[in-house]
Amino acid sequence: MKTEEMRFYIQRAETLKALANPYRVWMVEKLAEGELCVCEFNNALDLDYSTISRHLSVLRKAGIVEYRKSGKQVYYSLRTPCILGFLSCFDEVLKLNIKEETEYLSSRESVQ
Repeated sequence: MKTEEMRFYIQRAETLKALANPYRVWMVEKLAEGELCVCEFNNALDLDYSTISRHLSVLRKAGIVEYRKSGKQVYYSLRTPCILGFLSCFDEVLKLNIKEETEYLSSRESVQ
């Protein structure tokens, strides 16, 4: 693999890592409904402002969200709404995995 190709895959992996947290996935899904300020995330989550800001910063650095300031408030929105299609596809993977696991467990029960 060439160096530039490897850099591309490293960047992809880094972007995927940004979504490897349940709070960040939840935030992305909430931002699908529209722009939100940090205070709105704070009202919905049992996390302090600094933790919420850190999660949003990870998503911003990955290019998934963007922000704008209005006075003292910081508002976030999806920079790449197509990420929702990825999450939907990922849900399909999870459903298939659960189905296969359920079928496997059922087959084990019938043997015993």
